[in-house]
Amino acid sequence: MSVRALTQEQQAAVAALIASGTLQVVPPDLAKAERFLDQAAAAVGEVAGLSVASVSYDIAYNAAHDVGEAMLAAYGFRTTSGAGQHVAVGQFLEAVFDGPPGHAAARRYDQIRSARNGLRYRAQPVGQATADLALDVVRGLMAGADAQRV
Repeated sequence: MSVRALTQEQQAAVAALIASGTLQVVPPDLAKAERFLDQAAAAVGEVAGLSVASVSYDIAYNAAHDVGEAMLAAYGFRTTSGAGQHVAVGQFLEAVFDGPPGHAAARRYDQIRSARNGLRYRAQPVGQATADLALDVVRGLMAGADAQRV
């Protein structure tokens, strides 16, 4: 797997994340990126057979996060340690997926991240509509990742 070069606008957005301490530069790891994308695709394939919305949601969110990790690895970045790592993944996705396909899904990533926190840390229920949204988001992110490949 190799990815398209970032545009000047994308580079500027990523540079701002680095300057803020949100991201660090690391060597690109295309094999790791491919493994994350394979993991996300496998998870999406399993969600269709599930009947519990919270379980479907959790799997879909994790798959969306995996797409973000794949893109970080492919471009040679990682989130910094500490609080806010999942937020940083979403910010990076928005910077890289700045047009279709993937842009709408990247913009919704934070919404599903917030719902995931409600489920994980406050035991808030997740309905089927929210689970379906998470699945739509991960599919959109996967389309965005496919569009970045060369």
